[in-house]
Amino acid sequence: MTQLSELYCFAENEGITVDCFKLNKKEALSLMDDLGECYIAIDPFKLKSAQDERLKLVHELGHCCTGSFYSFSAACDVRQKHENRADKWAIKHLISESKLDEAIANGYTEIWSLAEYFDVTEDFMKKVVCWYTYGNLDTELYF
Repeated sequence: MTQLSELYCFAENEGITVDCFKLNKKEALSLMDDLGECYIAIDPFKLKSAQDERLKLVHELGHCCTGSFYSFSAACDVRQKHENRADKWAIKHLISESKLDEAIANGYTEIWSLAEYFDVTEDFMKKVVCWYTYGNLDTELYF
């Protein structure tokens, strides 16, 4: 399982700048400049916990590592496409399919227990299960 400190090291090694920054509406955001450099801003005063910081950071790293960016004027379906790419990257980076299978084989069969085991939210865990089981992130279809 990837820890928060490892995610910050990953960002540094990839040349992705992560800064604490007061944000008006979001807890975290990422952007790419005209030269292809990625930046992540995280508002530490809006984060609920280290778990929240970890999940926000890995999601924003997903945007940077997949190049999944959009403008605020983009259509909802375009936004969702980029959000899904970032989520899929985050899932693969935090919880491999083999680690999920191993946890289930060890008796962690409920969403809440898997979330606790992997130190993620239940909402994130539902996405993990959907991705590895059904090949999509549409948690509303299955939960």
